[in-house]
Amino acid sequence: MQESLRKTGRGIVLAAPSSDSGKTLVSLGLGAALVRSGASVQYFKCGPDFIDPTLHRLISGRVSRNLDLQMCGPSFVQQSYAQHCDADFVIVEGVMGLFDGGEASTSALARTLALPVVLVVDASACAESIAALVHGFESFDPQVTIAGVIFNRVGSDNHYRLLARAVQEHCRAEVLGGIPRHDDFMISGRHLGLHMDHDEPLSPERIDRIAEVMAQHIDLALMQEKAAVLPEISGLAGVRKTAPCVRLGIAKDAAFCFYYEDNLDLLRAAGAELIPFSPLTDTKLPTDLDGLYLGGGYPELHAAALATNRSLRAEICALAKAGLPIYGECGGFMYLCEALVTAEGAEYPMVGVFPIKSRMQKRLVRLGYRTAKVTKNTLWPEGVSLGGHEFHYSETDSMPDWIERVYRLDDGRLEGFCLGNTLAGYMHLHLGGTPEAASHLVEFCRRQRREAE
Repeated sequence: MQESLRKTGRGIVLAAPSSDSGKTLVSLGLGAALVRSGASVQYFKCGPDFIDPTLHRLISGRVSRNLDLQMCGPSFVQQSYAQHCDADFVIVEGVMGLFDGGEASTSALARTLALPVVLVVDASACAESIAALVHGFESFDPQVTIAGVIFNRVGSDNHYRLLARAVQEHCRAEVLGGIPRHDDFMISGRHLGLHMDHDEPLSPERIDRIAEVMAQHIDLALMQEKAAVLPEISGLAGVRKTAPCVRLGIAKDAAFCFYYEDNLDLLRAAGAELIPFSPLTDTKLPTDLDGLYLGGGYPELHAAALATNRSLRAEICALAKAGLPIYGECGGFMYLCEALVTAEGAEYPMVGVFPIKSRMQKRLVRLGYRTAKVTKNTLWPEGVSLGGHEFHYSETDSMPDWIERVYRLDDGRLEGFCLGNTLAGYMHLHLGGTPEAASHLVEFCRRQRREAE
């Protein structure tokens, strides 16, 4: 990369007309090309996705954060972006098609952040007609600037010339280049999406090859010229740093790996020292914990190993009965149940706090944004409305009536299962819209510790 690419930090939103256009691989490839040439790259992900940010980190060496207007609102999104965009180049990877998702869409995020859009278009099945598609996206919302176009899955040099000429003649967006069909431009997936960074879906050699293809076929200098100048770095409004006052154990391994980084930051700022442990490999918990946080992930893929770790399961169950504050969501909720039944019918014992089984299904059970009104003062404060998202292939047996439900969801369901000081459910919560909830959780853990002393 030439020195001109490393001046004032700039950023773009990378979007597409639809899912499966190749924007994730293009995003990773662009970042890899820039990093290989000496630039620092900061990624963000539009929407609630847990997986793409781990791939971003694989490329950039930096934490990638979710920017979600639906769960967090524009103020938190703008502040999180402004706090973490300290890089030579910022790539905000979109979700689905550019205008899909209403207030949570990539286009809404581009407007909120005042960033131009680079559109990744799958050109594998068209030629001059590509101009009609690009022109339509340019004109659909005048507040969204389509600054550049990258053609993906280009068949030949002649194919690229047809595409480029059509867009140059009929559209305002600059043609930034065209990426040929390439066997390396694939990442394997599974039921919740692409493989994550710890699965090593991209070897260093593949990353180098993808970066080389990008450097050869994309005008990186023109892309930076069309990008927006980044804002001054600032801290998150309303978040004060507090000296650690509680030790919060957090499950972190291949089975429990779905966490929003901003949630972890909010908990730390509220006074939590996050102590990682692995339900897969640690036979006992870290010492002197004041609470547990069991995030989502893939317990179904590691059910046998989780079941084999009897000592840790028994310790967590005993601590739950003794009143240790424990919060579990989605995969963490499944782990707290009596057993996990795979889609093939194999049954594995889990922690056993909740007297029900979770059962994997072969089809998606629930997907979508949720808002939970908390109806009782527990690990979360009564009366607060928590934003979150559901995406799971499992369902549970009916929960007994004697176990409290402390969430009233916006779709009418009662969830948030509470037994003593254990609270769990399928929702993945993002606390960006309600940072006071993080402070409440830390204070709840601190108070329980004092009462136990």
